[in-house]
Amino acid sequence: MNVRQATVADLEAMMAMYDHSRALMRASGNTTQWVGYPTAGLVEGDIRKGHAFIVEHNHRAVGCFALVPGIEPTYAIIEHGHWIDQSSAYATLHRLAKAEGAEGVAREAFAFAKGRHPYLRFDTHRDNAAMRHVARREQFVYSGVVHMADLTERLAYEWWSHQAVSRDLAGYVDAFILPLYDGFDSAHDRQHALRVIARTMLTGTPRGIAPDLLYAAAAWHDAGLGAGREHHHFEGGRMVRDDSFLRSHFEPEQVELVAQAVEDHRASSGCPPRSLLGRVLAEADRDLDPELIVRRTVEYGLLHYPALGHKQQWERTLQHLDEKYSERGYLRLWLDDGPNTGMLAELRGIIADRHLLRSMFDSIMGSL
Repeated sequence: MNVRQATVADLEAMMAMYDHSRALMRASGNTTQWVGYPTAGLVEGDIRKGHAFIVEHNHRAVGCFALVPGIEPTYAIIEHGHWIDQSSAYATLHRLAKAEGAEGVAREAFAFAKGRHPYLRFDTHRDNAAMRHVARREQFVYSGVVHMADLTERLAYEWWSHQAVSRDLAGYVDAFILPLYDGFDSAHDRQHALRVIARTMLTGTPRGIAPDLLYAAAAWHDAGLGAGREHHHFEGGRMVRDDSFLRSHFEPEQVELVAQAVEDHRASSGCPPRSLLGRVLAEADRDLDPELIVRRTVEYGLLHYPALGHKQQWERTLQHLDEKYSERGYLRLWLDDGPNTGMLAELRGIIADRHLLRSMFDSIMGSL
């Protein structure tokens, strides 16, 4: 397969692809996406602006998509989450479709986009299971909910290339470390690992920390969970020190630095991390978006204490949030100018407002 820029001569074939992809959505139960969309005028506009691309196989057009650099207006407001990277220039993938019988179009389109832009965003309908699967496969991070011009909601995702990280380290992590997270609970799954990697890189790189050190510490930070939650940070440090690839990739003192950062990242630790790398990792692991924190707390209670009733789940949620995140809680931030300062203040305000917190709890329970 190859990708080329679309021309006006491709318009008819592209509209046929959109018709076919719309039919696939309807067949899979997605009945509300792409109603009267995209129009021929919109697609022709993509072509004339140089934003439309054709995926070809054996000189036949089998797919199409738009890749639009610059600010996407509908992404200005995001709910139930936040963009992790709020400052870098990005490009947005839109309007991906394929011809009847075509396979591999999405993989080719995303590979092309990744090769052109180090930071990408895209959105998809909640009912579009196929694109949500693509997002996971392509290691996009789910960031929240955005709304289109017609006020319908979409799930929003973002991706970074982390170009400064050595290819052998990134490949090793993809093959052997990230798969470990697939066996962990939803609060510590692969999506969580990817978020922590992104936040660690975005926070630590401007502070002059070597990208490979940031990437390794973030990738291994929860890898020890297979040995149990209570001591996972120490198990993670052991795994770092014992990893033959890391010992061949880094100097001994660098391996120890990564191991200590993994050991020091846990929020319940009363001691500050021993290094700047550790402080950056600890901050990156504390994704303090208020709704995300409350939702994870509720989900954890339902998973680990399924016998508790609604009232008891509320009491457990309240106790955990008070003990960890309130003004008297044990969580501490280790960077004065880190991204979590404002979110922790907002979260503490919600915890103090029992009526608001109970409303959030009931809404989350009702959605699970």
